Amino acid sequence: MAGMVPEDVYELRGVADPRLSPDGRTVAFVVGRIDREANEYRGNIWLAPADGSAPPRQLTFGGRRDADPRWSPDGASLAFTSNRVGDAMQLYVIAVSGGGEARKITDLKEDVKHAAWSPDGSRIAFDSRVRADHYDEEDEKKRPPRRITRLFYKLDNEGWTADRPSHLFVVPADGSAQPTQLTSGEWQDSKPAWSPDGKRLAFVSGRHDDWDIVPAEDIYVMDAKGGEPSVLTGTDGLCGGPSWSPDGSRVAFLYTPGVFDEPRHGQVAVIPARGGTLKLLSATLDRNCSSYPELREPVWDGDNLLFVAEDGGNSHIYRVPADGSGRPELVVGGDQVLTGFDAVLRTIVHAASTPTSLAELFAGDRQLTEVGKPFAVGRELRAPERFMAISPDGSEVEAWIMRPVGFQKGKKYPLLLNIHGGPFTQYGNKFFDEFQVYAGAGYAVVYSNPRGSSGYSEAWGRAIKGPVEGGPGWGTVDYEDVMAVVDEALKRYEFVDPDRLGVMGGSYGGYMTSWIVGHTDRFQVGISERAVNDILSEGGSSDIAIWWKAVTGAHYWEEPEAMRKLSPATYAKDITTPLLIIHSENDLRCPVGQGEDLFTRLRAMKREVEFVRFPAEGHELSRSGSPFHRVKRFEIILDWLGRYLKEP
Repeated sequence: MAGMVPEDVYELRGVADPRLSPDGRTVAFVVGRIDREANEYRGNIWLAPADGSAPPRQLTFGGRRDADPRWSPDGASLAFTSNRVGDAMQLYVIAVSGGGEARKITDLKEDVKHAAWSPDGSRIAFDSRVRADHYDEEDEKKRPPRRITRLFYKLDNEGWTADRPSHLFVVPADGSAQPTQLTSGEWQDSKPAWSPDGKRLAFVSGRHDDWDIVPAEDIYVMDAKGGEPSVLTGTDGLCGGPSWSPDGSRVAFLYTPGVFDEPRHGQVAVIPARGGTLKLLSATLDRNCSSYPELREPVWDGDNLLFVAEDGGNSHIYRVPADGSGRPELVVGGDQVLTGFDAVLRTIVHAASTPTSLAELFAGDRQLTEVGKPFAVGRELRAPERFMAISPDGSEVEAWIMRPVGFQKGKKYPLLLNIHGGPFTQYGNKFFDEFQVYAGAGYAVVYSNPRGSSGYSEAWGRAIKGPVEGGPGWGTVDYEDVMAVVDEALKRYEFVDPDRLGVMGGSYGGYMTSWIVGHTDRFQVGISERAVNDILSEGGSSDIAIWWKAVTGAHYWEEPEAMRKLSPATYAKDITTPLLIIHSENDLRCPVGQGEDLFTRLRAMKREVEFVRFPAEGHELSRSGSPFHRVKRFEIILDWLGRYLKEP
């Protein structure tokens, strides 16, 4: 049986965002897929009994993308978002039983996000971007220039934000009136949550005087009819996902402490709803409880809170007493990564994938869906083998290897070292099209979570902070860790060919690839994707420009020599490994100039280098870019690898 090939991207599908009905008996969820002919992502809302007593049934049949199912308090209706008419995701409401068409209740110029029903079911709050009037001018040559006075005026995958701020709205659930805008101003307001009495809304925003140069976000509370919000938290970190206690006395949320001090573990916190001292509930776990992107807010389960934590390549659900009287306890574990969860009346459902299965829906150990079964049975998918590598200073690094599809004992295979982005993220036990395509093409794939990764202790994640303050910086012990992983793979697995090694990665993984080939020639080929190669130029052009102070200890202009030494482009003269540079032209996180700069240096020195630029794509090309471009990217990568690593 053949393994996964690039065009199999079009066959991917999976379950996400499960939500239980108020009585805990029925779960609504999204099944996502790809429309090859339209080159677009599609989605529909499905329903399934939580006890598995009947097969799932499809509820919405929109021809484009339906998402974000949210139950009305009486369980009779579902609100959801859809772009079935126009390009923006609008808000719809549909009856769960009895048939009938979905009712469209918004007609805005931008996407509706984070919809939340009022406790009495009469209103729905949400956030959406509000465009400046000049967007109505279709001829861009006639639009006035943008006059920018604040940082964070753009955001990758979102575009311009200075003249498109996000604000809160409330709309009648029956669509009897237009949405009412509750907040305004230059800041970004999002993620509204109703108090149980329906009188107040909690939401996330950064409204302090220097919100653009002091990167903090707070929980705010305001009257549900409008008015001036009051801040609940202390402007001393990043807050997200507010969630009211059932009695309305407290607000739980995700909290990452510290300003200009990353990485730090995201924590589950709770604070009195009228103000007071916040209490951390997850600190004893010493695991990151706020993954990127954020999965969802903490969920109240009686007097407890349920939340997700990253742990050694997995994501697990934990329960903790909301009063801080106990330690977090594991509720849903295993070698899997979650794509959503919910809990109502002691019933817990979750969606999760494993390395050889697409995301499915579960209630405890009971699997409720099989949307990915046709994909899995139609091709050979490789499972990883876990091993540990020892870095030069004695640190143990968790790593995995996948044997190539069609593996034959006694044969030697080329090895691809893959390095994840972040760096404060983790490779995990989930289905990853990248690894399956490479294994399907005949490569052994090795990957790990070196120092700097999440999923382990906070000290592990902070081990590469610096070099100005806090530690040695990138390209130090993390470099030693991934090299140790390669050494251990060569030692442990006799099928790995030491003369056919490749290194590749995206974002921070692209940085590390550029860094590695500038510091060793042991790899026969490299692929550096959406990388930061020159921090001095990245610092002023990225959508998160001042973030570099949080990880290095200084702004790029304060310590230019330290940033120069930290930049892979500085060592371009030492790069002799054939290098493929992949970048997206609309990347705002690591702008395309980062790829242009390294390509120019290498080509001028007549090194083996190729520069591939994807139009109309941002930093997320490999994950959520155009399906056509995702397939084309795989084809280009396999062509490049084949030139240098395939057997003669």
